[in-house]
Amino acid sequence: MADHSLAVQDGALPVGNYTLAVGQEFPDVETCRRTLKDIAIAMHFDLRIVKSDRSRFIAKCSKEGCPWRVHVAKCPGVPTFSVRTLQGEHTCEGVQNLHHQQASVGWVARSVEARLRDNPQYKPKEILQDIREQHGVAVSYMQAWRGKERSLAAVHGTFEDGYRLLPAYCEQIRKTNPGSIALVYASGQEQCFQRLFISYRASISGFLHACRPLLELDKAQLKGKYLGTLLCASAVDADDALFPLAFAVVDAETEANWMWFLSELRKLLGMNTEKMPILTILSDRSKGIVEAVETHFPVENFRDEFKNTKLVNIFWNAVYALTSVEFDARVMVSALPPSLWAVAYFDGVRYGHFTLGITELLYNWALEGHELPIVQMMENIRVQLTKWFDERRNLGMSWASSYLVPSAEKLISEAVADSHCYQVLRANKVEFEIVSSERTNIVDIQTHCCSCRRWQIYGVPCAHAAAALISSGEDVRLYVNECFSVEKYLETYSQTIHPVPDKSLWNDAAEGAAEDGGAKFDVVIRPPKTRRPPGRPKKKVLRIENFKRPKRVVQCGRCHLLGHSQKKCTMPV
Repeated sequence: MADHSLAVQDGALPVGNYTLAVGQEFPDVETCRRTLKDIAIAMHFDLRIVKSDRSRFIAKCSKEGCPWRVHVAKCPGVPTFSVRTLQGEHTCEGVQNLHHQQASVGWVARSVEARLRDNPQYKPKEILQDIREQHGVAVSYMQAWRGKERSLAAVHGTFEDGYRLLPAYCEQIRKTNPGSIALVYASGQEQCFQRLFISYRASISGFLHACRPLLELDKAQLKGKYLGTLLCASAVDADDALFPLAFAVVDAETEANWMWFLSELRKLLGMNTEKMPILTILSDRSKGIVEAVETHFPVENFRDEFKNTKLVNIFWNAVYALTSVEFDARVMVSALPPSLWAVAYFDGVRYGHFTLGITELLYNWALEGHELPIVQMMENIRVQLTKWFDERRNLGMSWASSYLVPSAEKLISEAVADSHCYQVLRANKVEFEIVSSERTNIVDIQTHCCSCRRWQIYGVPCAHAAAALISSGEDVRLYVNECFSVEKYLETYSQTIHPVPDKSLWNDAAEGAAEDGGAKFDVVIRPPKTRRPPGRPKKKVLRIENFKRPKRVVQCGRCHLLGHSQKKCTMPV
């Protein structure tokens, strides 16, 4: 036994991913402590600290009679510590159960730090299960939860740090992305967080110059330590993908906060009055939105308010009815005027959009960010937007040989295929009468109008318009609204959302004020007073499919029934 002990003293003791040897150095005593704890857990023995001070660290196995012992001392003239003696032979049976004294909250935090960097949603239940499988140690749920909280704070900072850094973060956004808007507001004598508004110049330019003039408004509740609400205004690009224009975090969803958000949005667009479009705004008409929209934008908005599943099909039939005659043929009951939700009575242009596509995106952003401080949550959103801009810019370049984006090209192909079923009568240079066995429609190719209203509503020529254009030798694709062109798609993503430097490089103590009345740098913003209540939250199942609208209903131009096109109609004439 003695010979083996001496051999260990002169050599190295390999333990899993760790090696302990005489002469091995550590940068400081804390690193030494952590390494020895990791070795004790890996070898399944309890460590008892004999001496720990500024100049030495001595530890031994906690079992009486076991000779394992290590002596680490500070090297003279430098801050490092080195192993002076190591008695590496264990004669005890070690820890015989899954519980270990060295498996502290701090050890749990260090063990999961790498995983949490990539996945902040790493759950305490998963943590304790992985620790048991990887280390053979059982930790409690509370240890796993506290370890996760400590690790997240080490990686991303605390929730309180996030609010404190907001003025500096907004300044960094404006500095790295000139022309962007980033504002933070606090309230009360305690300077508690109230509102944050962010819109990147790349998004503003893409919307004003290339997107269709349509915005979706929605919100998602944040479930982090201090709660709050995430608000967003999103456009839609040429290929029907969501294009977030502006987003905000507010302390609560209130009428005042919606009024403020729409006010900031209006100011953002008002800075570019020569490009200010006539907007169509879609929302769920929730608390505060209606009044805010009516105050700041002369538009209408729309809502699907039917909760009874038996009414859903009737509702969507009425929604998709393009003329008042078709609409009146449906049995309909609604407390809202049809102009707010029915295509047949809507004066604006919805471009085929009837419900909110932004809901699922906001839900995912809130889900991914609720474990993070507010600055890190905003950075996650910025990184997502940057990635989208890059990927979609490359995608658009691959379509450079085409005039229309694929989704519009598909609609045109369907319209051209259905147009062969019609008889075309030309009234003059621009007016045509499109005749079928059941119905006649009037098309004006100069004003881009058809009496079926599909051309005006979708911005893409309908089958009737396609028939008229083909008969006059025109290229149907050239009559599609320019917002569906590849050129506009590329222009949407032509600018770049630039990265924000690491927060260690920010000058959060700099003097000055945020633009347009934002919070001053010398004012410390504290968290809002609303906090998540203690205990496990009540479960509420949120089914994403409930937010998705059904696929576009095809309506036959011959028999006027839903579910098939005129080309596939089998009804007797």
